[in-house]
Parts: sequence; structure tokens; C-alpha cells
Amino acid sequence: MCDETVLFNGFKSKHTSIAEDCFDFLKKNEQKYDIVILDPPAFAKNAKSVPNACRGYKELNISGFKAVKANGLVMTYSCSQNISRDLFQKVVFSAAADAKRNVRILQHLGQPYDHPINIFHPESEYLKGFLLHVE
Repeated sequence: MCDETVLFNGFKSKHTSIAEDCFDFLKKNEQKYDIVILDPPAFAKNAKSVPNACRGYKELNISGFKAVKANGLVMTYSCSQNISRDLFQKVVFSAAADAKRNVRILQHLGQPYDHPINIFHPESEYLKGFLLHVE
């Protein structure tokens, strides 16, 4: 679908699709990008998996920060309802520190309005993300 959309919009010469495990790709990749989008599946399906999920999010974000050019953008997401926005932000900032990149939040991102958050069920805020400027 992505390739068809790119072709339809006339950007084929500026686009390359890659279908590969993102952890493997980012580790071996030496190219730097203007924009990196990190949108993995839910890593924490239950409360017991939160520590492992945090390690996965951190590893993914470290690799993403290393793959972005200076003054580039990273969009990073978690759709794990067991990971709070605050915890995800701490993981992302820890990854930035480990990657030795100075990062600023440009925008908080989340689920669309047709997925309302129930105040009595905070886990219904399942999608959280950040648009980050990376120096």
C-alpha cells in the first residue's frame, strides 16, 4: 500500500521501501535520515511485561536517535496501554541520553478523538507519542 501511495503522489524516485526487522535494520544501518518514525506494536500486553517492554522501547529509541541527522525529527510511539505517557517519556529521554543526543519535545501525540479516554480507566489512553527535535 505504501509503494502505491508514493507512486500515486509522484514521489517514487525519492522513496525506498524496506521490509525488515527494525531492530536489525537500525543496528546495521549507517545512513542518516531527516525523519525517523518509530511505531512498534504493543510491547507490553500485560503489567508483568512492562520492564521488558521498557527495555525494548529504549533500545528502539537509541537506534532511532542514532539514525537521525542533526536537527532531524523523531516521531516515537507506544501503543501499550500498560505503559503510561510519563513512563514512556522517561524511557525515551533515557534513550536520548544513552545515544548522546540532545532532544526536545515539539509536540505530544496521541490517539485520535474517536478513541476517547475514560477518566475512570486511564489505560484507555493506549497511544502516546512524541514529535522530537534532535540536535
